[in-house]
Amino acid sequence: MSAGDGLLVVADSPVHRLPAQVKIVALLVFVLAVVSTPAERFVAFLLYAVLAIGVIRLAKLPGATVVRRLAVETPFIVFALLLPFVATGPKVDVLGLSLSESGVLGAWNLLAKGTLGVLAAIVLSASTSPRELLAGLERLRLPATLVAILSFMVRYLSVVSGDLQRMRIARESRAYAGGRAGHLKAVAAGAGALFVRSYERGERVHLAMLARGYTGTMPALSQGGATRAEWAKGLVLPAVAVLVAITERMLAW
Repeated sequence: MSAGDGLLVVADSPVHRLPAQVKIVALLVFVLAVVSTPAERFVAFLLYAVLAIGVIRLAKLPGATVVRRLAVETPFIVFALLLPFVATGPKVDVLGLSLSESGVLGAWNLLAKGTLGVLAAIVLSASTSPRELLAGLERLRLPATLVAILSFMVRYLSVVSGDLQRMRIARESRAYAGGRAGHLKAVAAGAGALFVRSYERGERVHLAMLARGYTGTMPALSQGGATRAEWAKGLVLPAVAVLVAITERMLAW
């Protein structure tokens, strides 16, 4: 996997072969169905989890990779664990602890919906390259200027990361160890230098593009749209999720 592949996990699966625009729409519909479900509909969330795990298996994603990328929601987990202790309202005893009922339900709501949303995003990022994502957004009629900005961000993220790594090595070679308040000045100076260097690089890139005939419009990233069969395959999961969301409002589970 090359550096330009981002979070892509190379595999030959039906999910990988779907066009990016189909997967983006499927992600949005699935997340909307999950978010619209009341927190007390536990069976519905169980079904959502089964759907998400099924798609992960269908995409042939390694379990260790999925678990490792779930770490991105750690701040939300910490916040959710604090909710039962800081929320007000009626109390309930759990393992000898007096917790707020509304806080417990709120923590469950945050954890369940957040985890399902992150799982869906992991499937999208692991089965779609950055270029395919940009092409999918272009096919979905995202403003061309925003697509161009995202494209440059993807292209030069590794360049800026390389600059940051070289600056870190340079600091350490000059006996910089970090960790002390006195070194905050060096860190701030490094951040400022990185910003100025990135800004100047952006100006040079823009001038080079103008010299090559750039008129404000980037070349099209995508060559063709998705077929009806591909839309039908890609929207099976969100359609089931929407069905679950509608059914839970009709039945008292």
